Amino acid sequence: MTDVFADLVGQDEAVAELRRAAAAAAAVLRAGATDRAPALIAAGPTGDEKSASAAGGMDPSAGMTHAWIFTGPPGSGRSVAARAFAAALQCVHGTGCGDCPGCHTTMGGTHADVRMVVPEGLSIGVGEMRALVLRAASTPSGGRWQVVIIEDADRLTEAAGNALLKAIEEPPPRTVFLLCAPSTHPDDISVTIRSRCRVVPLRQPPAAAVAEVLVRRDGIAPDVAQWAAAAAQGHVGRARRLARDPDARKRREAVLAVPRRLTGVGAAFDAASALIEAAEAEAEASVTEADTTERAALETALGAGGTGRGAAGAMRGAAGQLKELEKRQKSRATRAQRDALDRALVDLAGFYRDALTMALRAPVAPVHTDTAALAGAGAQKWDAEGSLRRLEAVLACRAAIEANVKPRIAVEAMMLALWKG
Repeated sequence: MTDVFADLVGQDEAVAELRRAAAAAAAVLRAGATDRAPALIAAGPTGDEKSASAAGGMDPSAGMTHAWIFTGPPGSGRSVAARAFAAALQCVHGTGCGDCPGCHTTMGGTHADVRMVVPEGLSIGVGEMRALVLRAASTPSGGRWQVVIIEDADRLTEAAGNALLKAIEEPPPRTVFLLCAPSTHPDDISVTIRSRCRVVPLRQPPAAAVAEVLVRRDGIAPDVAQWAAAAAQGHVGRARRLARDPDARKRREAVLAVPRRLTGVGAAFDAASALIEAAEAEAEASVTEADTTERAALETALGAGGTGRGAAGAMRGAAGQLKELEKRQKSRATRAQRDALDRALVDLAGFYRDALTMALRAPVAPVHTDTAALAGAGAQKWDAEGSLRRLEAVLACRAAIEANVKPRIAVEAMMLALWKG
């Protein structure tokens, strides 16, 4: 590793801003102003400091702050940016060199002062957030910063958001909160939290940049990398999965076969069932091993298989903990199913996008080069208006599922809309 920001694809402006902030944070530590630094950082430069910065040619906006929000579309690298910034804060050089122990342990997920919250279920509860805020108030063991990274901060419940807000309003010394969310819309992040954070907007990286990363970092053949980057529509993680996983490619092919299967009402319902069942199977495969491991570990901790006095009674008293574990695992499975279904809907939206651009004769490359002929036939049959209606039906299905409509109902309605046009 030579640079912690190397995998943040196509985000030059954001990287420059984060480097300036990391350098400013390092300067705060070097100045030894640990007691007053959080207040200065949270409030921003004073009038005198602004004048001094201007006189010295420094950008006042390059300073550090205690709370950040990384926004951008799926695959833009929100969590990658947050982790890289956390590494830069722990870097002994203050810029994210990638070589020092602070960078290595942060990027590897083992740094004692960096905590990452990755929601496994549909939401992040208040209990988990309160425990995290309490731990984040401790003094950094490494002498630099306590960093809390919250992936998918849009899944915070209202109570969890309020618990986080209190910590952001009164930040502990040398604690930095890094939140990742699709946007700063009130549906994604509360207005009060947003008002206390600096926003780093990320954009969808170009396919060429994604392909370059796949070739350089993962050793994927250039032609495969270019195809996967285009098919994934700029989503780095999905591009890697398509390039390396044959099962992922088969699932994609099945989704892109949907338009030619819609020959009637019965076929539309059959296609909906197939899509839902495929998402459920993919999700089950992804969580089964983790579920089994978690349950075995908890049962062992509670004395399962023990033969000593009181072992049977201990297991009887553990029923509540096992039930709580099953509840968390069920929530994680539901989230995995929705994520798998959303990936399929993104592929389907890409197909109808191709049909629309072909109907309009737009000078842009297709997303799915391997189904370009089918999309072209659809463009001739449906024309631009029909292609647009079908694309809107797919996007409406995604929005409905996000609003907690039952996935089967939303997908069946979408399939009927695609058939009717």
